[in-house]
Amino acid sequence: MRNVMKENVAEHSFHVSLITHTLCTIANHVYGKEIDTEKAVTHSLFHDVTEVITGDIPTPVKHHNSDMLKNFRDIEALAAEKLASKAPGELKDVYSSLIGHKGDEAIASYIKAADLLDAYLKCTSELLAGNREFAVAKNQIQENLDRLDMEEVDYFLRHFAPSFEKTLDEISEE
Repeated sequence: MRNVMKENVAEHSFHVSLITHTLCTIANHVYGKEIDTEKAVTHSLFHDVTEVITGDIPTPVKHHNSDMLKNFRDIEALAAEKLASKAPGELKDVYSSLIGHKGDEAIASYIKAADLLDAYLKCTSELLAGNREFAVAKNQIQENLDRLDMEEVDYFLRHFAPSFEKTLDEISEE
């Protein structure tokens, strides 16, 4: 889709890491859970690192059908193996556990939610800039967020997301 504001993988990964931290903090401090925030943030930093090899495949292409998604996941796994194999021997285990979505399912769910929230906020900013191409995507992402059924996501959408629709002057006035 045409973007008014360009974003690269590093920016996206940074945003996802900040949102992951926020979601885990909400989980721990609002809902009394015990999520390892530091581990989640570390894993979130690597969530799209395979795109160094695969490039950014748009979600509608990846999810066009189950065969396409399976093939993409296979390519992603090969890219993860390739990247991890480049680490020095004594660090291979560390990086292979970070690259390619291996590990704790609870942590993975927070990273997935953060990834979707970043996409949602991207749609919000593009729509505010007058780019209507993101209207359908924003609704689809909202549906995906609702399907996650995570109270932390609902909290984020109620308490944090509205500020992304405000100007700096509006935020400063509050």
